[in-house]
Amino acid sequence: MGDLPERIESAARGAAAITGTTTLAGIIGWPVEQSLSPVIHNAAYAALGLDWAYVPLAVGPDSLLTALAGLRAMGFAGANVTMPHKEEAAGASATLSEDAELVGAVNTLVVESEGLDGHNTDVAGFARFLEQDAGFHAAGRSAVIFGAGGAARACLAALQRAGAGSVTIVARDQRKATRAPIAGTEGNVRVVGWSEPPAEHADLIVNATPVHGDLLPLPPLAEGQIVVDLMYRPTVTPLVARARTTGATAFTGLGMLLHQAALSFELWTGHVAPLDVMSAAALAELGPAAA
Repeated sequence: MGDLPERIESAARGAAAITGTTTLAGIIGWPVEQSLSPVIHNAAYAALGLDWAYVPLAVGPDSLLTALAGLRAMGFAGANVTMPHKEEAAGASATLSEDAELVGAVNTLVVESEGLDGHNTDVAGFARFLEQDAGFHAAGRSAVIFGAGGAARACLAALQRAGAGSVTIVARDQRKATRAPIAGTEGNVRVVGWSEPPAEHADLIVNATPVHGDLLPLPPLAEGQIVVDLMYRPTVTPLVARARTTGATAFTGLGMLLHQAALSFELWTGHVAPLDVMSAAALAELGPAAA
Protein backbone atom coordinates (compact mmCIF):
# COMPACT_ATOMS: atom_id res chain seq x y z
CA MET A 1 0.00 0.00 0.00
CA GLY A 2 3.02 2.29 -0.09
CA ASP A 3 4.72 4.16 2.71
CA LEU A 4 2.83 6.38 5.13
CA PRO A 5 3.53 9.81 3.52
CA GLU A 6 2.26 8.51 0.17
CA ARG A 7 -0.86 7.14 1.83
CA ILE A 8 -1.53 10.48 3.55
CA GLU A 9 -1.08 12.35 0.26
CA SER A 10 -3.45 9.90 -1.41
CA ALA A 11 -5.96 10.50 1.37
CA ALA A 12 -5.81 14.24 0.84
CA ARG A 13 -6.53 13.79 -2.88
CA GLY A 14 -9.24 11.15 -2.42
CA ALA A 15 -11.22 12.96 0.26
CA ALA A 16 -12.42 15.58 -2.23
CA ALA A 17 -13.78 13.10 -4.79
CA ILE A 18 -17.49 12.69 -4.00
CA THR A 19 -19.75 11.27 -6.68
CA GLY A 20 -23.24 9.85 -6.96
CA THR A 21 -21.92 6.42 -5.93
CA THR A 22 -20.07 7.63 -2.82
CA THR A 23 -21.20 6.17 0.49
CA LEU A 24 -21.61 8.87 3.13
CA ALA A 25 -20.96 9.01 6.85
CA GLY A 26 -20.55 12.02 9.09
CA ILE A 27 -20.44 13.56 12.52
CA ILE A 28 -23.48 15.12 14.17
CA GLY A 29 -22.80 17.78 16.79
CA TRP A 30 -23.10 21.41 17.80
CA PRO A 31 -20.64 22.84 17.05
CA VAL A 32 -18.59 20.55 14.76
CA GLU A 33 -16.27 22.91 12.88
CA GLN A 34 -13.29 22.01 15.08
CA SER A 35 -13.80 18.25 14.86
CA LEU A 36 -10.89 16.15 13.61
CA SER A 37 -13.19 13.28 12.66
CA PRO A 38 -13.65 14.23 8.98
CA VAL A 39 -9.87 14.39 8.48
CA ILE A 40 -9.35 11.07 10.28
CA HIS A 41 -12.06 9.11 8.48
CA ASN A 42 -11.47 10.54 5.01
CA ALA A 43 -7.80 9.64 5.29
CA ALA A 44 -8.75 6.08 6.20
CA TYR A 45 -11.21 5.74 3.30
CA ALA A 46 -8.65 7.01 0.79
CA ALA A 47 -5.89 4.79 2.17
CA LEU A 48 -8.04 1.70 1.61
CA GLY A 49 -9.39 2.89 -1.74
CA LEU A 50 -12.99 3.07 -0.49
CA ASP A 51 -15.54 5.23 -2.29
CA TRP A 52 -16.70 6.78 0.97
CA ALA A 53 -16.78 10.34 2.32
CA TYR A 54 -17.24 11.67 5.85
CA VAL A 55 -18.80 15.09 6.36
CA PRO A 56 -19.49 17.40 9.32
CA LEU A 57 -23.19 17.79 10.14
CA ALA A 58 -23.92 20.81 12.31
CA VAL A 59 -27.18 19.97 14.10
CA GLY A 60 -28.62 22.37 16.64
CA PRO A 61 -29.73 21.25 20.11
CA ASP A 62 -33.43 20.96 19.14
CA SER A 63 -32.97 19.36 15.72
CA LEU A 64 -31.49 15.92 16.36
CA LEU A 65 -34.57 13.83 15.59
CA THR A 66 -35.08 15.61 12.28
CA ALA A 67 -31.41 15.09 11.41
CA LEU A 68 -31.54 11.38 12.26
CA ALA A 69 -34.53 10.89 9.99
CA GLY A 70 -32.52 12.63 7.29
CA LEU A 71 -29.66 10.15 7.59
CA ARG A 72 -31.86 7.33 6.31
CA ALA A 73 -33.56 9.53 3.72
CA MET A 74 -30.21 10.62 2.24
CA GLY A 75 -28.65 7.16 2.25
CA PHE A 76 -26.01 7.63 4.93
CA ALA A 77 -24.33 4.45 6.16
CA GLY A 78 -23.88 5.90 9.62
CA ALA A 79 -22.74 8.80 11.73
CA ASN A 80 -20.78 9.66 14.79
CA VAL A 81 -22.55 11.70 17.45
CA THR A 82 -20.85 14.23 19.69
CA MET A 83 -21.92 16.90 22.18
CA PRO A 84 -24.63 17.74 22.99
CA HIS A 85 -26.52 14.85 21.35
CA LYS A 86 -25.07 11.57 22.67
CA GLU A 87 -27.75 10.87 25.26
CA GLU A 88 -30.68 11.88 23.04
CA ALA A 89 -29.26 9.69 20.26
CA ALA A 90 -29.45 6.72 22.61
CA GLY A 91 -33.16 7.31 23.11
CA ALA A 92 -33.70 7.63 19.37
CA SER A 93 -31.94 4.38 18.44
CA ALA A 94 -33.99 1.32 17.51
CA THR A 95 -31.40 -0.95 19.13
CA LEU A 96 -28.48 -0.33 21.47
CA SER A 97 -25.20 -2.16 21.86
CA GLU A 98 -24.27 -3.41 25.31
CA ASP A 99 -21.95 -0.48 25.95
CA ALA A 100 -24.41 2.11 24.64
CA GLU A 101 -27.11 0.75 26.93
CA LEU A 102 -24.70 0.62 29.88
CA VAL A 103 -23.50 4.20 29.46
CA GLY A 104 -26.82 5.65 28.29
CA ALA A 105 -25.11 7.45 25.42
CA VAL A 106 -24.47 6.77 21.73
CA ASN A 107 -21.49 8.09 19.80
CA THR A 108 -21.85 5.87 16.71
CA LEU A 109 -24.96 5.17 14.65
CA VAL A 110 -25.26 2.45 12.02
CA VAL A 111 -28.14 3.04 9.61
CA GLU A 112 -30.09 -0.16 9.00
CA SER A 113 -33.26 -0.70 6.97
CA GLU A 114 -35.28 -1.24 10.16
CA GLY A 115 -33.83 1.73 12.05
CA LEU A 116 -30.72 3.06 13.73
CA ASP A 117 -28.32 0.83 15.66
CA GLY A 118 -26.76 2.81 18.48
CA HIS A 119 -23.24 1.99 19.63
CA ASN A 120 -20.77 3.46 22.08
CA THR A 121 -17.18 3.06 20.87
CA ASP A 122 -15.90 5.47 23.53
CA VAL A 123 -15.79 2.67 26.12
CA ALA A 124 -13.54 0.33 24.15
CA GLY A 125 -11.72 3.30 22.61
CA PHE A 126 -10.71 4.60 26.05
CA ALA A 127 -9.70 1.11 27.17
CA ARG A 128 -7.50 0.62 24.10
CA PHE A 129 -5.94 4.05 24.57
CA LEU A 130 -5.07 3.34 28.20
CA GLU A 131 -3.51 -0.04 27.48
CA GLN A 132 -1.89 0.51 24.09
CA ASP A 133 -0.88 4.19 24.23
CA ALA A 134 -0.59 5.11 27.89
CA GLY A 135 0.62 1.69 29.10
CA PHE A 136 -1.78 1.94 32.04
CA HIS A 137 -3.31 -1.22 33.47
CA ALA A 138 -6.30 -0.30 35.61
CA ALA A 139 -6.65 -3.49 37.67
CA GLY A 140 -6.48 -2.58 41.33
CA ARG A 141 -5.56 1.05 40.59
CA SER A 142 -7.25 4.26 41.72
CA ALA A 143 -8.75 6.90 39.42
CA VAL A 144 -10.46 10.27 39.54
CA ILE A 145 -12.80 11.32 36.73
CA PHE A 146 -14.01 14.90 36.38
CA GLY A 147 -17.47 14.93 34.82
CA ALA A 148 -20.59 12.76 34.79
CA GLY A 149 -21.71 13.08 31.17
CA GLY A 150 -21.52 10.49 28.42
CA ALA A 151 -17.74 10.67 27.99
CA ALA A 152 -17.12 10.38 31.73
CA ARG A 153 -19.46 7.41 32.03
CA ALA A 154 -17.70 5.70 29.11
CA CYS A 155 -14.36 6.13 30.89
CA LEU A 156 -15.86 4.79 34.10
CA ALA A 157 -17.29 1.75 32.32
CA ALA A 158 -13.90 0.99 30.77
CA LEU A 159 -12.16 1.27 34.14
CA GLN A 160 -14.70 -0.92 35.91
CA ARG A 161 -14.45 -3.54 33.19
CA ALA A 162 -10.67 -3.53 33.66
CA GLY A 163 -11.01 -4.09 37.42
CA ALA A 164 -10.09 -0.66 38.75
CA GLY A 165 -9.67 -0.62 42.52
CA SER A 166 -11.48 2.65 43.19
CA VAL A 167 -12.93 5.49 41.11
CA THR A 168 -14.03 8.91 42.33
CA ILE A 169 -16.41 10.90 40.12
CA VAL A 170 -16.21 14.67 40.62
CA ALA A 171 -19.45 16.10 39.21
CA ARG A 172 -20.54 19.68 38.73
CA ASP A 173 -24.09 18.47 38.12
CA GLN A 174 -24.64 15.61 40.51
CA ARG A 175 -28.01 14.81 38.91
CA LYS A 176 -26.06 13.31 36.01
CA ALA A 177 -24.34 11.02 38.48
CA THR A 178 -27.62 9.19 38.99
CA ARG A 179 -27.43 7.77 35.46
CA ALA A 180 -25.90 4.45 34.41
CA PRO A 181 -23.31 3.15 34.91
CA ILE A 182 -22.74 5.44 37.91
CA ALA A 183 -26.14 4.74 39.42
CA GLY A 184 -26.22 1.50 41.34
CA THR A 185 -22.47 1.11 41.29
CA GLU A 186 -21.34 -0.92 44.22
CA GLY A 187 -18.31 -0.52 46.42
CA ASN A 188 -15.49 0.97 44.42
CA VAL A 189 -17.13 4.14 42.98
CA ARG A 190 -18.06 7.27 44.86
CA VAL A 191 -19.48 10.56 43.62
CA VAL A 192 -18.49 13.91 45.11
CA GLY A 193 -19.38 17.48 44.30
CA TRP A 194 -17.17 20.11 42.73
CA SER A 195 -16.76 21.78 46.12
CA GLU A 196 -15.47 18.60 47.81
CA PRO A 197 -12.67 17.33 45.55
CA PRO A 198 -10.64 14.24 46.50
CA ALA A 199 -7.54 15.05 48.51
CA GLU A 200 -5.84 11.66 48.14
CA HIS A 201 -3.38 10.54 45.47
CA ALA A 202 -4.83 8.85 42.38
CA ASP A 203 -3.01 6.70 39.85
CA LEU A 204 -5.13 8.06 36.98
CA ILE A 205 -6.83 11.44 36.55
CA VAL A 206 -9.25 12.03 33.67
CA ASN A 207 -10.82 15.35 32.72
CA ALA A 208 -14.03 14.55 30.85
CA THR A 209 -15.38 18.11 31.04
CA PRO A 210 -14.79 21.23 28.91
CA VAL A 211 -13.29 22.93 31.99
CA HIS A 212 -9.65 23.95 31.61
CA GLY A 213 -7.18 22.25 33.92
CA ASP A 214 -6.27 25.34 35.91
CA LEU A 215 -9.92 25.58 37.02
CA LEU A 216 -10.30 21.94 38.07
CA PRO A 217 -10.28 21.06 41.79
CA LEU A 218 -7.45 18.60 41.22
CA PRO A 219 -6.07 16.06 43.67
CA PRO A 220 -2.28 16.10 44.18
CA LEU A 221 -0.27 15.66 40.96
CA ALA A 222 2.99 13.76 41.08
CA GLU A 223 5.48 11.68 39.16
CA GLY A 224 4.18 8.26 38.16
CA GLN A 225 0.60 9.36 37.58
CA ILE A 226 -1.25 9.20 34.29
CA VAL A 227 -3.28 12.35 33.52
CA VAL A 228 -5.69 12.45 30.57
CA ASP A 229 -7.48 15.56 29.33
CA LEU A 230 -10.13 14.42 26.83
CA MET A 231 -9.86 17.77 25.04
CA TYR A 232 -7.42 17.64 22.14
CA ARG A 233 -7.29 21.33 21.27
CA PRO A 234 -4.94 23.01 22.00
CA THR A 235 -2.40 20.26 21.43
CA VAL A 236 -0.99 20.92 24.92
CA THR A 237 -3.93 21.79 27.14
CA PRO A 238 -3.48 23.65 30.44
CA LEU A 239 -4.04 20.42 32.37
CA VAL A 240 -1.47 18.51 30.29
CA ALA A 241 1.06 21.31 30.73
CA ARG A 242 0.48 21.51 34.49
CA ALA A 243 0.69 17.74 34.95
CA ARG A 244 3.96 17.50 33.05
CA THR A 245 5.60 20.09 35.30
CA THR A 246 4.98 17.74 38.25
CA GLY A 247 6.53 14.74 36.48
CA ALA A 248 3.22 13.07 35.67
CA THR A 249 2.71 11.49 32.26
CA ALA A 250 -0.02 13.46 30.51
CA PHE A 251 -2.07 12.97 27.35
CA THR A 252 -4.78 14.85 25.50
CA GLY A 253 -7.87 13.08 24.19
CA LEU A 254 -6.39 12.47 20.74
CA GLY A 255 -5.55 8.83 21.47
CA MET A 256 -9.08 8.02 22.64
CA LEU A 257 -10.50 9.90 19.65
CA LEU A 258 -8.44 7.79 17.24
CA HIS A 259 -9.28 4.46 18.85
CA GLN A 260 -13.02 5.15 19.02
CA ALA A 261 -12.89 6.38 15.41
CA ALA A 262 -11.21 3.17 14.31
CA LEU A 263 -13.97 1.14 15.95
CA SER A 264 -16.66 3.26 14.26
CA PHE A 265 -14.90 2.85 10.92
CA GLU A 266 -14.92 -0.93 11.32
CA LEU A 267 -18.63 -1.00 12.24
CA TRP A 268 -19.55 0.88 9.06
CA THR A 269 -17.15 -0.54 6.49
CA GLY A 270 -16.26 -4.02 7.76
CA HIS A 271 -12.59 -3.23 7.15
CA VAL A 272 -9.79 -3.07 9.71
CA ALA A 273 -9.06 0.62 10.25
CA PRO A 274 -5.63 1.92 9.11
CA LEU A 275 -4.86 3.47 12.49
CA ASP A 276 -1.40 4.68 11.42
CA VAL A 277 -2.90 6.70 8.58
CA MET A 278 -5.65 8.09 10.79
CA SER A 279 -3.14 9.14 13.43
CA ALA A 280 -0.80 10.79 10.93
CA ALA A 281 -3.69 12.70 9.33
CA ALA A 282 -4.82 13.98 12.73
CA LEU A 283 -1.31 15.08 13.71
CA ALA A 284 -0.83 16.82 10.37
CA GLU A 285 -4.10 18.72 10.86
CA LEU A 286 -3.22 19.75 14.41
CA GLY A 287 0.17 21.05 13.30
CA PRO A 288 3.80 20.73 14.47
CA ALA A 289 2.97 21.21 18.16
CA ALA A 290 1.09 17.90 18.15
CA ALA A 291 4.12 15.83 17.14
